Amino acid sequence: MKFEVDELDHGIIKHLSKDGRLSFTELAIRLQVTEKTIRLRYKNLLDKGFLEVVGVVNPLAVGLKAGAIIQVKVKSNSISKVIEDLKEIREIRFITLTSGEFPILFQITVKDQIRITEILREVNKIECITEVNTIIQLEVHKNTFEYIF
Repeated sequence: MKFEVDELDHGIIKHLSKDGRLSFTELAIRLQVTEKTIRLRYKNLLDKGFLEVVGVVNPLAVGLKAGAIIQVKVKSNSISKVIEDLKEIREIRFITLTSGEFPILFQITVKDQIRITEILREVNKIECITEVNTIIQLEVHKNTFEYIF
């Protein structure tokens, strides 16, 4: 049986994506249902993989003030190998396969420009990478965990 996310589930997800510390009681009040209903729906959303509970770190608060988006070109048939190598670099927080000239894009958030340079040196040692394009983030104006679906 396929699990469908209904309007109530959407409401739970929407509220928690804005404030993950909302109590079940507060969610029940806002969504005009019982607390028991919220508890059951919440558990179901977790069990079905629609919702994950994590603590999100404010990078500035922990001294991470520099960021970059890095695109890489790779040799033929080596995308999977390069992705596995990139996963080993701790500061890489996001890796995605993309269309276009640069098939891999990843993002880093680090303490300073010196660490960006060090990571770029590590990346350039990965054998199958043929070209790197680095985009330094100057200011972040929106960073949300709210998904519209």
